[in-house]
Amino acid sequence: MRRSTALSAVHRSLLVLALLGTCALAQAQTHTPPPANVVQLSASGFKEVQQDWLSMSLNTTKEGPDAGTVQNQLKVALDAALAVAKSTAVPQQMEVRTGQFSLYPRYSSSGKINGWQGSTEVVLEGRDFARISATAGKIQTLTMGNVGFSLSREAQQALESDVQAMAIERFQRRASEIAKGFGFTAYSLREIAISSADQGGGYVRPRVMAMEAKAAMSDAPIAVEAGKSMVNVTVSGSIQLR
Repeated sequence: MRRSTALSAVHRSLLVLALLGTCALAQAQTHTPPPANVVQLSASGFKEVQQDWLSMSLNTTKEGPDAGTVQNQLKVALDAALAVAKSTAVPQQMEVRTGQFSLYPRYSSSGKINGWQGSTEVVLEGRDFARISATAGKIQTLTMGNVGFSLSREAQQALESDVQAMAIERFQRRASEIAKGFGFTAYSLREIAISSADQGGGYVRPRVMAMEAKAAMSDAPIAVEAGKSMVNVTVSGSIQLR
């Protein structure tokens, strides 16, 4: 009985010592002074290049008394457009794909179906602007939809790599200048964050012809004008002056 009581007393003493040690450690951590000679800074790099990727959509809308009729009209228009487009398609220069396809009923004021309407789309895209615009002008079963310019994946990756390297070099140069300005000989990195933003400055002004004028302007290339894209990369963080 006495031995058990003695052991309990020992356990209580060890527990008290452990708690005191934990409190002391917490107080020491709480009162740790902030690091000295730490500087926050940021630097940016940016570059603007000509957009090299054109996307052009052509579409048509059909109406009819039943879904089958409308669907067949859309298929005929789509097949004819694809036959023209695929005959001049070249990988990366002009690629062809189908876009949105929709078919839905129309309702009368009484809530009953009184017809069907549908639309289909073909998208031409690539680097060869002349080939794309000329092909679009030859397609007679679809009319102009949307036109947009952007950077190709390869151009985008190359631009981001160049701009990031530029931003990092500017950050390093500025960090060295700050360290020297305060009388230090060197610095070490503490925290670094890199962010990027793409700004597409491109614009398009296609001379879109009306549907009824399409036939009169057969084979006429669609005039478009590319813009520019700019990538901005910012490197921010903190350095320890040494």
